[in-house]
Amino acid sequence: MKRLLGLYGLPQSDIVKFLDAARAFKPALLETPPRTFNTLQGKTVVLAFFENSTRTRTSFELAIRRLGGSTLNFTAASSSLQKGETLLDTIANIEAMQVDAFIVRHGDSGAADIVARFTDKVVINAGDGTHEHPTQALLDMFTLRETFGKLSGLRVLILGDILHSRVARSNIFGLRTMGAHVSVCAPPTLLPPFVEALDVTVYHNLSDALQNADAAIVLRLQLEREAAGYIPSIREYNHFFALTDESLSALSEKIFVLHPGPVNREIELSSVVTDRDDSSGKSESLILTQVTNGVAVRMAVLSLLLANSEV
Repeated sequence: MKRLLGLYGLPQSDIVKFLDAARAFKPALLETPPRTFNTLQGKTVVLAFFENSTRTRTSFELAIRRLGGSTLNFTAASSSLQKGETLLDTIANIEAMQVDAFIVRHGDSGAADIVARFTDKVVINAGDGTHEHPTQALLDMFTLRETFGKLSGLRVLILGDILHSRVARSNIFGLRTMGAHVSVCAPPTLLPPFVEALDVTVYHNLSDALQNADAAIVLRLQLEREAAGYIPSIREYNHFFALTDESLSALSEKIFVLHPGPVNREIELSSVVTDRDDSSGKSESLILTQVTNGVAVRMAVLSLLLANSEV
């Protein structure tokens, strides 16, 4: 396998390989200083980010360095794209400099697939439009498996702006493949058409959804993708769909909370729920654990795709 473009149709055996490799890498990240490897020694990986990012870009860059590889950072705003150069011409010119892989983040759905059709180098999708974000879903699944010891049979709620979310799509595909029960909760206007066809349970009432979940992946309200135009107001969205101590108060069992970041505090998550890092209250935040796990998962993906090696 030389591509990771999405989790749709990806066999369970491949997902397990990525998760197991990440589990093997994580202890090295917790050492002081973090242990490094020479798995990607001599390899150059292009961070082709045509869209802004903090966690994804930084964790990929750290993962490459921890594996002994080198990075080439590409920023669309300062490139010849501003002079009219096409996406494929940009990739062709960078490939001519003898690089080994492209990590592509793009605002248009399908962009990573187009790049993969054009080059024989390793291509990893770091998020394309509203299509997929496979490494984010893998790190979410890794975090859930680490917390619960399993994915099969786990009840996972995906809450929020699912219509615009590539994270939601990759998580639905991956979690269903691994045997988890997936539910979604959002206003009807923030759900994709025919969402039931994805084999998920649909809720429009947050209280009902929470009663049937072991963990909640809360999604950012994507204001930059005009999500605000799909709801009456942000204040009303917060009242009916935000995860707060008030919305969690009726739960009999604690729920674990994940978020791909960045968090819109006091919109989809209260600051109290976002920052809770102990067992007090009705929830426990795994958000910073996800960030740590993101490096381990991306090390796993890079090592398996670029070097066919785990540790």
